[in-house]
Amino acid sequence: MKDIKTTSNSCDAHVRAVNDAMYVLSGKWKISILASLCFNEKRRFTDLLNDVSGISNKMLSKELKELEINKLAQRNILNTHPVSVLYELTPHGKKLTSVIRNLSDWGTEHRKEITKD
Repeated sequence: MKDIKTTSNSCDAHVRAVNDAMYVLSGKWKISILASLCFNEKRRFTDLLNDVSGISNKMLSKELKELEINKLAQRNILNTHPVSVLYELTPHGKKLTSVIRNLSDWGTEHRKEITKD
């Protein structure tokens, strides 16, 4: 009986951790934005706008602010004329690189699985 309780507590902790991660990464756009930053390292706002098909300026701005608040992305203002802004993953955000790559690989395999006759 003790083993079942220990396993249940361990499972609860994992589920709670996944819920925490999903809370931070939730929404239609965040993972796509993170993928763009993961595969391209540094991106201008307009680059991200082009990378993430269908996102509006306002929504991209909102999502980037939330990624900054959660310390996953950072904004770098360059001293150029006109001023340029680059976004990149923080060291904390870079910890998601393997997750994003695995998700990308799985998505590729899933598309093949679903579309094969």
